[in-house]
Amino acid sequence: MTGVRIVHAADIHLDSPLRGLSRFADDDLAQQLRLASRHAMENLVRLVVDKRAHALVLAGDIYDGDWRDYATGQFFARQMDVLHQHGVRVFMVAGNHDAASVVTRAVSLPDNVAVMSTDKAQTLTVDDLGLAVHGQGFASKAVDENLALSYPDRVGGLVNVGILHTAVSGAEGHARYAPCSPADLERRDYEYFALGHVHARKVVNRGHRIAAFSGNLQGRHVNETGPKGALVVDLAVDQEAVLAFEPLDVARWEKVAVDATGLRSIDDVFDAVERRLAEERASTGDRPLLARVTITGDTTAAGALSDRVRLTENVRSLAERVGVTVEKAVSQARAPRAGSGVEDRLLDAIRRRGRELTGDLGLVHEVAKWPDRDFGRELRRNGVLDLRDDELLRRIAATAVDELVAKMSSEVN
Repeated sequence: MTGVRIVHAADIHLDSPLRGLSRFADDDLAQQLRLASRHAMENLVRLVVDKRAHALVLAGDIYDGDWRDYATGQFFARQMDVLHQHGVRVFMVAGNHDAASVVTRAVSLPDNVAVMSTDKAQTLTVDDLGLAVHGQGFASKAVDENLALSYPDRVGGLVNVGILHTAVSGAEGHARYAPCSPADLERRDYEYFALGHVHARKVVNRGHRIAAFSGNLQGRHVNETGPKGALVVDLAVDQEAVLAFEPLDVARWEKVAVDATGLRSIDDVFDAVERRLAEERASTGDRPLLARVTITGDTTAAGALSDRVRLTENVRSLAERVGVTVEKAVSQARAPRAGSGVEDRLLDAIRRRGRELTGDLGLVHEVAKWPDRDFGRELRRNGVLDLRDDELLRRIAATAVDELVAKMSSEVN
């Protein structure tokens, strides 16, 4: 045949919970979020069938570690059986979360699924597709050697696809497992290298020999924002791969920034927040939007915005009107300069003393010892906070200083 179409997905993390919403998500949404990774997996299988792909390539972390029971593995097996019934081949490697040493339970997978070796890189050829697939899974959770260097040479006359779970040259927020360089991947001379581990979609090598991360299938927390899904990849021998992204997530995370510069009242700020949330909501279709709202800029409402309880309650209330669930609302707004040298010097002195306070752990602990003596033990026992924790106390002190400056700035303005 003249061409091969594959779907490339990775980092499904089946049955991994979405984090940061349990405190306030309603029952229906909470249930939807608990099943988000499964629904995203079902969307992936539907995409493979609808796009008439010849093969599904899974670049690691299908699971999220060992399973509490067999339900996770059985669900995955059922999805693979759907592809089996449609004649779709599946090639997969284990990543750090589903390494051979991590997932101790086994489940029987249908004959269309090939799990690549964890001992060394291997090549599987499918002559009727004109396809050669090269890959190696993780034998243990932490693999620090460059696996790409031992991948086999291309098979002549076939479309060659590599599968690798790797951080490549390193990615923020991800452990440097199976590190390699883009040049290492390009030297293998495969038509396409399907990568996993990095949860942000990214093309590593462009041009004649493309290597790409598909990103994860479903964002799991507020640092995994934007559309998530898979790549549909059209391939031909010695031709440049053609990639098309398909969103498959069932809930979407966004960080929504609202610039309050020049807004004079807290109502004006909240109106601006509602408009921004409505704009973001319109872009997500039918899927729920889960947002962290951050207010920035210079505004005379900065003092009122420093009341975190009021801010959070108001933002969540107005977000509900436009169909958005807010994970957290934060104000980084600043009060405009007072315009008076006396007030400016006073506020600068407070800021300077605040920096000194947060930098003097001994002083911070001295201030905190009285509340810790009165109710600190109860707070620790209930898992609320630990008033003996250095970093926590620094954050509390810095927040208190910021709120004081914001309120004083609003009053002098």
